[in-house]
Amino acid sequence: MILPLASADLLPKVIMGVDPGTQIMGYAVIEVQGQQVNVLRYDVIDMKKLGTNHALKLKKIYERMTELIEEFLPDELAIEAPFFGVNVQSMLKLGRAQGVAIAACLSRQIPYVEYAPTKVKQSVTGSGNATKEQVAHMLRQTLKLPPIEEAPKFLDATDALAVAMCHHYQKGNNVKAGGKSWGKFLADNPSKLAAPVAGKKATAAKKKPAA
Repeated sequence: MILPLASADLLPKVIMGVDPGTQIMGYAVIEVQGQQVNVLRYDVIDMKKLGTNHALKLKKIYERMTELIEEFLPDELAIEAPFFGVNVQSMLKLGRAQGVAIAACLSRQIPYVEYAPTKVKQSVTGSGNATKEQVAHMLRQTLKLPPIEEAPKFLDATDALAVAMCHHYQKGNNVKAGGKSWGKFLADNPSKLAAPVAGKKATAAKKKPAA
């Protein structure tokens, strides 16, 4: 049965936000139902200990993204576009990191949307020139997040949360990669699910009967 638009908007939706990086990659997962937003998790993938081995970093990004997908079953991915700086090599590496995160979602048929950094800041703070600290402060007020030290790690996580919120504010109107969710993929293709790697939560999610 096709639900009316008003009813469809009230269905819960899980959005994953990602702030790409080659040293620290921020990620956030939110659940949205109507205008109610529940922050499920926001944290980082720390790759500093991997040194200069870019291949190992890409591998870690893919594996961690896969774990998060299996744990939270996101419906959509929102990811920040790389900032065009003067260092071409850094841009290439950042683009690869972003591509691997996107590939992990597309392999589960999760649609993605890319947002420019200024668009994310504008949607959260009202200014496209806002600092990381200003973005974090506005998110704490909007989402009533607990106080936390504004360390660089925290700011990468709140940047990813801002990307997820930006997508929420757009109401998913910019989804371009198809409409299937990972949860729908599991329901349609139970035999294709890989062995769980996200611990007990992933196992529980896999065994949860379809609604």
